Amino acid sequence: MSIVLRPARVWSNGVRHEGWAVRVAGDRISAAGPDVAGDETVDLAGATLLPGLIDAHSHLLLHPYNETVWDDQVLKEQEAYRTVRAVTHAQATLRAGFTCLRDLGTEGAGCADAAIKRAIDEGLIAGPRLQIATRAIVATGCYGPARAAYRCDCAFPQGAQEAGGADEIVRAVRLQAACGADWIKLYGDYRVGPHGETVATFSLDEMKAAVEAAHSLGRPVAVHAACDEGMRRAAHAGADTIEHGYGGTRETFALMAKNNVALLPTLSAAKAIADYFGDPHQRAKHAAEAFAEARAAGVVIGCGSDVGVFPHGDNARELELMVAHGMSANEALVAATSVNAAILRVGRELGEIRQGCLADLVAVDGDPSVDIAALRKVRLVMKGGTTVE
Repeated sequence: MSIVLRPARVWSNGVRHEGWAVRVAGDRISAAGPDVAGDETVDLAGATLLPGLIDAHSHLLLHPYNETVWDDQVLKEQEAYRTVRAVTHAQATLRAGFTCLRDLGTEGAGCADAAIKRAIDEGLIAGPRLQIATRAIVATGCYGPARAAYRCDCAFPQGAQEAGGADEIVRAVRLQAACGADWIKLYGDYRVGPHGETVATFSLDEMKAAVEAAHSLGRPVAVHAACDEGMRRAAHAGADTIEHGYGGTRETFALMAKNNVALLPTLSAAKAIADYFGDPHQRAKHAAEAFAEARAAGVVIGCGSDVGVFPHGDNARELELMVAHGMSANEALVAATSVNAAILRVGRELGEIRQGCLADLVAVDGDPSVDIAALRKVRLVMKGGTTVE
């Protein structure tokens, strides 16, 4: 049996097709065009049908810091409790039209993301398709909860796996891959300077060892880097994506473009932190300026929000900020669909509406390629040919 979705228009990969319809058979798109017929028709008058949206930087195991600060989530919330919360986060994300996520670290919850991914894949719970990083890898003493904030004889969990020196880092990469990581997440810098400023942590040689080990295991590498030196080392080391990039210079963005390193700008996280705690370092302003520099340099820019810092299901705010800071609505939609699918290496199956792709689709009232706010008006979500309730 086939289902025909008949919206006002179909949007895919930057192109709007008025009067098109899409036929779904099983879990795949079997046809798309002006003359499409099937066994059953779903009328989506006035709506735009899009590929399922992708958020390439998320944290299902976190919830907003204005509800519970990060340290308290890591130190006081049981892993089982955090996992249960993450199930509701996954459901909210899917209902918002985001059918695929790259989840970049459990932040102190071990390998709970692997269990959540398995439960989604087996149909036990509703949620987006997941690519996961299990535990991120950080330089020894260079993450949180910050030891300096507690008694020196305290022993408590860290939000990521610590490692130092090439041998330890390679071992950590192999361990996370064995635990189910699809991506290896490294912290190239952190707020551990003498006065709390962000400085590069892993040396270039350490980062090169990590990237080589990950790539040899078939895992791409995402690097958290907010300062220019951390970004520069990541780009030289062969990282596949850089997350945040708030302090990047024109020269470093040019290096990223040359080395085909994509940027996930996480504008939403910078804005949320500024809203919650004030913005003494003008984080949101620097994020916007870096976003403009990256665009000017020709860097591949995907859509990655860092959701978890702000509420799950509100992922569309990243696209709204991308538009507010210079992208057209059409460009932002491309970033959240075909560009992200290419970054995640799933471009043959996701990110576009064409014959043979998985039927991950979202219909919204209005035309988000003109008015990005239309993404808030979700009428239908389909994942693998099944309508999400």
